[in-house]
Amino acid sequence: MILSQIAQIKKINLKNEVLAGFTVAMTMIPESLSFAILAGLSPLIGLYGAFIMGIITAIFGGRPGMVSGGAGATVITLIALYVTHGQEYIFAAVALAGLFQILVGIFKLGKFVRLIPQPVMFGFLNGLAIVIFMSQLEQFKISSNGITEWLTGNSLYTMLGLTLLTVLIVNIFPRITKVIPSSLVAIIIVFLVVFGFNIDTKTVGDIASIKGGLPSFHIPNIPIDIETFKIILPYSIIMGSVGLIETLLTLTLVDEITETRGSSNKECIAQGTANIANGFFGGMGGCAMIAQTFVNLEAGSRSRIGPAIGAITILIIILIGSPVIEKIPMAALVGVMMMVAISTFKWGFFKLITKMPLSDIIISILVAGITVILHNLALAVFIGVIISALIFAWDNAKRIRARKSIDEKGRNLYEIYGPLFFGSTTAFLEKFNIKEDSDEIIIDFKDSRIVDMSAINALNTITSKYAQQNKKVILRHLSQDSINLLHKAKTVIEINLEEDPTYKVLSK
Repeated sequence: MILSQIAQIKKINLKNEVLAGFTVAMTMIPESLSFAILAGLSPLIGLYGAFIMGIITAIFGGRPGMVSGGAGATVITLIALYVTHGQEYIFAAVALAGLFQILVGIFKLGKFVRLIPQPVMFGFLNGLAIVIFMSQLEQFKISSNGITEWLTGNSLYTMLGLTLLTVLIVNIFPRITKVIPSSLVAIIIVFLVVFGFNIDTKTVGDIASIKGGLPSFHIPNIPIDIETFKIILPYSIIMGSVGLIETLLTLTLVDEITETRGSSNKECIAQGTANIANGFFGGMGGCAMIAQTFVNLEAGSRSRIGPAIGAITILIIILIGSPVIEKIPMAALVGVMMMVAISTFKWGFFKLITKMPLSDIIISILVAGITVILHNLALAVFIGVIISALIFAWDNAKRIRARKSIDEKGRNLYEIYGPLFFGSTTAFLEKFNIKEDSDEIIIDFKDSRIVDMSAINALNTITSKYAQQNKKVILRHLSQDSINLLHKAKTVIEINLEEDPTYKVLSK
């Protein structure tokens, strides 16, 4: 164990990790500020959330290389609570959401994210890429006296030119060298261009000041009673669920990119711990951030060091670095995030359209559409999974078959193929000819399984109908889990205890 850990440490490229961390911090700061302001919170609350989420999940999380911070997907779920009850209730809801996430990890429920079908993943990624890209367009607007308008004239041309320069550097610089992350190089060059030529353009400081002190311990100032619990519980469950879905989907994607495997349940516990800390140290809460995670991975980070450096960098900037960071042109950060959106989009989806089933194409487009229109990743994934499950159930319902024959004792033998569950019970009952069958029949489940209570009800129905004709039914080759479901029916059903495997979900 120790030797394997030493071997892993030797593989770490410290330069890549440090530079990746700096780049992640640069892209996370404006996003955290924007989300905090959107929710009506102080900008520093967004930065504290980014630091607390980032450092705790980097150290204790289940997926090295993944970046967490103050994410818009979770903050949006709490806006209504802030409007009706204020900031202190937000902190309490974030802490309670963290407790919910820890329980999910303790009871090992995080594994079920691996049941999300690939078409849903395609839709999630493509929808998210569009959302990331479109959100950058907001930086081409300016607010004055409560009115938001698009930039015009020289301001617009300057912003477009600097953004295009950033995009070109991000694309071209890797052809020269990959020693330094191209995103970080682009931010530095555009910053120097703006500073050197004294170009008037929108900067990070135009969004909000990021100067502050260390986050301090603070118990949410709310009444401790059942009424308060009823108020914050729904928001906490929604936020915790949204955060875990986005986190575990990101974890799965990082697994694919790095060809390694993270621990979903460990990540759930780390996310929950971080959100509890946010609730008591004045952070807005959050989850894994897929865009920043991709920035981190593209910069060469594969360990916990890169995300940790990013979180620490944010804290240092809050304490002493704000005068410099506030002068970074927003165009540079917009260009970097646009390139992240382009790389996030699964362009291979268009090549697969002619090879994918129509149902998978519809699911992918639907999930992407819900993500773009409603900005609700959890709802989009949930609907996609439900529709996928229903289509799967319908397809399997049509596949149940029965081969009829007569055995050596003259009994009618029905060999069932395909799972017996709620969707296939009607077709199953239509297979039997009760009046003309022998006094004893055999139903063989060697190539089938009894899945749910609807299947049990169907078996009870068919055995009762045969019993009314004074005929006996023998069920053969049942798997052990099918037998367990049928134990209440053993007084009317004779069972041959021949087993096939019990199927279980992976534990990680």
